[in-house]
Amino acid sequence: MNLPVTAVWPGAPTPRGATWDGEGVNFALFSEHAERVELCLFDPTGKKEVQRIELREQTNLVWHCYLPEARPGLLYGYRVYGPYEPARGHRFNGNKLLIEPYAKDIVGEVRWSDAHFGYKIGHRNEDLSFDRRDNAAGMPKCRVIDRAFTWGNDKAPNIPWADMVIYETHVRGFTMKHPEVPPALRGTYAGMATAPVIDHFKRLGVTSVELMPVHAFLNDRHLIDRGLTNYWGYNSIGFFAPDARFSSTGVVSEFKTMVKTLHSHGIEVILDVVYNHTAEGNHLGPMLSFRGVDNAAYYRLVADNPRYYMDYTGCGNTLDLQQPRMLQLIMDSLRYWVLEMHVDGFRFDLASALARELHAVDKLGAFFDILLQDPVLSQVKLIAEPWDLGEGGYQVGNFPAGWGEWNDHYRDTMRAHWKGDSGLIGDFASRLTGSSDFYQHSGRKPWASVNFVTAHDGFTLHDLVSYNDKHNAANGEDNRDGNDNNRSWNCGAEGPTDDAEINELRARQKRNLLATLFFSQGVPMLLAGDEMGRSQGGNNNAYCQDNEISWVNWDLSPADRDFLAFVQRVIALRREHPVFRRRNFFHGSAPEGSLLKDIHWLKPDGSEMNDEEWSHSYAQCLGVYLSGEAMQERDRRGRPVHDDNFVLLFNSYHENLDFRLPVLPETCEWLSVLDTHIANGLAPDGVFQGGDIYPLESRSLALLQQRKKL
Repeated sequence: MNLPVTAVWPGAPTPRGATWDGEGVNFALFSEHAERVELCLFDPTGKKEVQRIELREQTNLVWHCYLPEARPGLLYGYRVYGPYEPARGHRFNGNKLLIEPYAKDIVGEVRWSDAHFGYKIGHRNEDLSFDRRDNAAGMPKCRVIDRAFTWGNDKAPNIPWADMVIYETHVRGFTMKHPEVPPALRGTYAGMATAPVIDHFKRLGVTSVELMPVHAFLNDRHLIDRGLTNYWGYNSIGFFAPDARFSSTGVVSEFKTMVKTLHSHGIEVILDVVYNHTAEGNHLGPMLSFRGVDNAAYYRLVADNPRYYMDYTGCGNTLDLQQPRMLQLIMDSLRYWVLEMHVDGFRFDLASALARELHAVDKLGAFFDILLQDPVLSQVKLIAEPWDLGEGGYQVGNFPAGWGEWNDHYRDTMRAHWKGDSGLIGDFASRLTGSSDFYQHSGRKPWASVNFVTAHDGFTLHDLVSYNDKHNAANGEDNRDGNDNNRSWNCGAEGPTDDAEINELRARQKRNLLATLFFSQGVPMLLAGDEMGRSQGGNNNAYCQDNEISWVNWDLSPADRDFLAFVQRVIALRREHPVFRRRNFFHGSAPEGSLLKDIHWLKPDGSEMNDEEWSHSYAQCLGVYLSGEAMQERDRRGRPVHDDNFVLLFNSYHENLDFRLPVLPETCEWLSVLDTHIANGLAPDGVFQGGDIYPLESRSLALLQQRKKL
């Protein structure tokens, strides 16, 4: 198109954002307290502002216009004018170019300077001062897009919750070192859709890929100054735009192609989303978007001193979902990613912050009410990180029916149990069977518990068994950052070692942890690279490491390949046997016509645990009989679901143990299926009779399958 434009029509207040309708572009920006709004148009390079158009129309607090000559590809931003009165919560500064909150595409990165702040950096009055410098030269620009895309017969995989295997990964870090991904596609959405990547997912048994933040985000100034970057991306500034740094083509449709390709292979796409705060920080942060558009209408401010922000996130600010327009923006964003991008669900970062009404977390708050009645969003996967950093923010088990939750109780218990901590048998059993103590009281199912032993935040699996302490020196914060309570154990040496016994023990511990994960009721989540022994060198907070510390290493040793094969086999066992992925909690009773309960807890002598023995502090060994015949469940067509019967034996103690196998009312044999004491996890060919002794080695797990005698 030719700039400047010559025709400006009134336009409409909906939809918000910049919308190409095939003839022109409608622009609509909400700002309740603004006095004047200018739409700024830029040349194709984004370097030169060529025109300012004052939006003279305002409807329902939305400023709008229509440019019949505008076309997709047009670069733009806003300048919003009004009172600069931080003490009253207002921070308008028309000298600052702003990213539109509804921008569907954001190009360029912030080139940091003091001009990006609404006040004069270093002034004695801090943010009460006023800065008149123009920041446009160093600001990203919004870009009008054509939303058309050929989806063809794309269809959501709709994986049942109980059948899910979630794989948490980072778009860039997953393929940056993959030798079979074309170099130009590494680290991009297109790279995630290549055949080698999809083949890995399929061979592994992944059903659902959970992508760390892909909403447009910023690199913090303090990180850039230290030569680092915000690698994880929990620093959103655009809730509708896929981050362009992950694009090989620079066009939004690349993300859609990735989703369509993964769907064609039956793999869901879940986004890790950050709706609790933005990249603008606290009262001393930059002015980039929301703060300059209407600070008081988007952020939660301290009631008796609105110069300051309520901070339930640890990031300086919290978005205000009590404001109808802010709540609308989040719902519009979620629907956009489902309807336009075809994603299958969301994992909500610090979700408790979204549930806060006044200050308390309210599980029946407006956010949840709207989600549960929304015809689009109520049909997709919703997963909460069920805590924030404010008082009362820890809410594991308290989210509404229909939600899954990251269960950090599961993580902590399994880590501590296999480390050898005593007195955890009862808690271990609860986590293994789906954490009914958290979820059953509200009518939820085992799949409400998203189980994990590692995630992006913390040690990788290999580091969990290789380090007692965090080693975060590369972050430049004197090792003060990151969690100190990791429940990790280095197995006898800190970090890499040539000691064969220590390395064997570490490999066994990894097998123990992941076998436990995939044989537990609930939804298992695997951290990318854990199946191949990925290490971050003991860094448990690699949020700023966009380098080989964080990138997945595809150069596998023989031991790594053996472990990968073990993980593939364990996931396959879960997939093949519904007794490991029940849709309902155990009843602890026998169905009509059966002599066996659906679950039995066993002591090493083969007898059942009694109530008193659950509290023994020294107990570190446990067996569980899982009856596939007594599941009392039905599939989607109403047909009874049955499976084989299994015994799982757990020994976190440092000594070997003889475990007597249960004697059942019917004549049967026990076939050894898996034993983590063996390097590849494959149990030796062995048939045991009921009452026989199974030699359960120290720090190991064994799985045996019942076979009836003819």
